[in-house]
Amino acid sequence: MKRIESLLEKTIFASRWILAPFYLGLSLSLLVLLYEFIHEIIDFIKIVNSTDIAGVLLFILSLVDISLAGNLLIIVIFSGYENFVSKIDVKNHEDKPDWMGHVDFTDLKIKLISSIVAISGIHLLKVFMNLNNYDKEKIIMYVVVHLSFVVSGVLLALMDYIMSKSIRKHKK
Repeated sequence: MKRIESLLEKTIFASRWILAPFYLGLSLSLLVLLYEFIHEIIDFIKIVNSTDIAGVLLFILSLVDISLAGNLLIIVIFSGYENFVSKIDVKNHEDKPDWMGHVDFTDLKIKLISSIVAISGIHLLKVFMNLNNYDKEKIIMYVVVHLSFVVSGVLLALMDYIMSKSIRKHKK
């Protein structure tokens, strides 16, 4: 019976590798973001002479938005892979991000919601810069969705804070 248990546990432990293609797919999706980034630049170059400062700001916000989405993907790929599949062995690499290897699941959740709030905020700013292109109901919906992300982030941080205090209390 112990042998069956050992085999079952080894199989379950090895099943984490099923996630590896997910992270590879997310890595490849960075190419889609790169394509969109380049596409934004090319489209802007075509109209740069006829645009005003609001158009320039919208262009910059679009690039920041795409960059934040890329950053979010990198955080999910690196920390997800390291938390659930295997450690990435680049200890001595000079370009290794400082946070790599130190982001646990709680930190990942906070980083994710923070990035989502930032992306949502940028999108909302774009909407406000083009109020004439949106009807009132749609604007209200965007604000409500953004506030939902903000409230979710605050509640998530509060829950993590309460949990960490509870864990410290039980260790004493």
